[in-house]
Amino acid sequence: MAATSGEVLNVVGAFVGGLFIAGALIWAVQLGMRVRDKELPRPKPDEQPHMPDTGPVHEIREMREPDEVPHSEGGERLLPHELHHAATKRGKDQHRKRWLPGSSGSFGGGGLGHV
Repeated sequence: MAATSGEVLNVVGAFVGGLFIAGALIWAVQLGMRVRDKELPRPKPDEQPHMPDTGPVHEIREMREPDEVPHSEGGERLLPHELHHAATKRGKDQHRKRWLPGSSGSFGGGGLGHV
């Protein structure tokens, strides 16, 4: 008799746990629907971003080099507003560096490999 009452309690506990989880999921979905109803409506097709009149914007490719941090006068430390806005500047040499045969450039060192 004790074994069957323990089994019944396990079944009832699992059923109550399942009901609790199902109720929590239903509550979460309803909460999400209420939050979504309060949001601004989606933009209409005519409100979507469009291409500029001048045409598509193309990316600019340039070689960059590190920019020196300015030295402070009198040994005082520099404050953030006294520094440059970028850590690099446009390089003097704008020719792209290319891989040369026989030089390093791949994993393992650049040897001829198996002959």
